[in-house]
Order: sequence, then structure tokens, then C-alpha cells
Amino acid sequence: MSARPAGVSVPVRVRPGAGRTRVGGRYEGPHGPALIVAVGAPAVDGKATEAVRKALAGALGVRPGEVSLRLGATSRDKVFTVTAPADAWESRLLELRDNG
Repeated sequence: MSARPAGVSVPVRVRPGAGRTRVGGRYEGPHGPALIVAVGAPAVDGKATEAVRKALAGALGVRPGEVSLRLGATSRDKVFTVTAPADAWESRLLELRDNG
């Protein structure tokens, strides 16, 4: 059994209005090293945030319901909480963030 908490914060830098969805790369943001997520959705009415939530879940291999926005509803710098056990996705996050 893992001693790690089930809810882990994941800082993200959003690039809305991109030509295609892409998850990968590192951005030194206000919440620490952030994963860059580009989405085609515009930054209007939460559309980009929802697209990022789904893209992040897919990239980490977890269900979208296990990813929720914690901070930054109107900012490009967001923090999501992932409630899936970290053992299942943590190494994938590091690979995406550090290798793009």
C-alpha cells in the first residue's frame, strides 16, 4: 500500500487556441515547474480549462473524473488535482514535463 496521498497537485501552463492538442514540455511558472498543455479550445467560458483537464487526464492515463481544477480558473497558469494513485501516473508526468 502506498504512503503517498491520493490527491496530488499538478501545475499546468495552458496554451489555448493551438492548432492541435499537445501535452509536453516544461514552463517555470508561479506554482513551480509546470507541464505545458496546448489545446485548440479558446480561452472563453472555461472551454480551454475543460479541454486541458481532459487532455491532461488522457496524457496521464487516468479518468477525466480524477482530474479537477484547483487554482487558476481565469489564468494560463493553473493547478489541477489528480486523485488517482500517484504510483500509476507520476513517472509519466515527469517524462512529459521534462522531455516534452
